Amino acid sequence: MEKMSFNDREAVKMEKIPFKGKDRNIIGTSIRWLSQCGDDGFGYPEYGLRHFTIEPGGEIPIHNHFYHQTMYILTGTFECYEYDMDSEEKTRIEITGPGDFVFVPSMEPHGMKNIGEEPATFLCCIGNVYEKE
Repeated sequence: MEKMSFNDREAVKMEKIPFKGKDRNIIGTSIRWLSQCGDDGFGYPEYGLRHFTIEPGGEIPIHNHFYHQTMYILTGTFECYEYDMDSEEKTRIEITGPGDFVFVPSMEPHGMKNIGEEPATFLCCIGNVYEKE
């Protein structure tokens, strides 16, 4: 067991995220890794809990990844995006605020934007879940 403080974790500005072979710019977003363990072989932990801060108008563009994630809104108002890989259609889903959460399965393309006038925050829990053979 390890006790830590939020303030012990550095907020790191996110710059780019890959999707469909291209790096996409991340706008006004920082991340603090609160906990993590394991290695999935692709540079990500098997499990992690992260705290995100997105500035007004900031955005994490459409992307996907191997791990499942749940994003729990702490402050602010977001809109999330789903993306259909076949039609390339983007669907907007408004997240009204604190207490809302979004589950994103492995490899599902998604994105997120702060649509409020204040910095907005959320916790994001990630975990690899493998099917049994």
